[in-house]
Amino acid sequence: MLREDFPQYAGAGFFPYDAADCGSSINRLVADLTNPAVATAVGQRLGIDNLGQYPTLVTLCRALNKRHGTIHTDSRSKVATALLYLNESWPETSDGCLRFLKRIDAIDDLAAPEIRPLYGNFVVFRRADNSFHGHLPYEGERRVIQVAWLTSEEEKRRKTRRGKLSRLFKKLLGGLDRRFGARRDKNAAHPK
Repeated sequence: MLREDFPQYAGAGFFPYDAADCGSSINRLVADLTNPAVATAVGQRLGIDNLGQYPTLVTLCRALNKRHGTIHTDSRSKVATALLYLNESWPETSDGCLRFLKRIDAIDDLAAPEIRPLYGNFVVFRRADNSFHGHLPYEGERRVIQVAWLTSEEEKRRKTRRGKLSRLFKKLLGGLDRRFGARRDKNAAHPK
């Protein structure tokens, strides 16, 4: 049911959650992920007192192109991030598998085993100046729900506006995004 209820975005990348885009099972899942009990559990796991005090931004990704996944740390406006993957299968390659890294300039210098974006894998991490992560280039379907706890409501509004603008752009110019987004060197890095 989750597969059928996942939004049918025109472009690749993460887009702000909108209940109108999703079927009932995805809407229930988002409600569960944003429940205060989840924030409490994630906060305890990450050593963050009262994570639930921070505003949450939910974004969903259905597909990626090769420009996604470059090594980065999350912006300073994020306190913590949770990723729930919803892919029934994954190719027997490392392409598109989440990697936590020791440094920002080496995609193969892993700090932990890579995480395959398979159904039910739930990853949480605390934002830090050295929380480097990314993945090898991948193009195609890669369904994930992201919950980010942000430093302020203003940051949530700003990120939501930017995400909606990006979605509109990709809807109107999706062919260009697919054409130019398909290029990336595996060691490309850019901090956000």
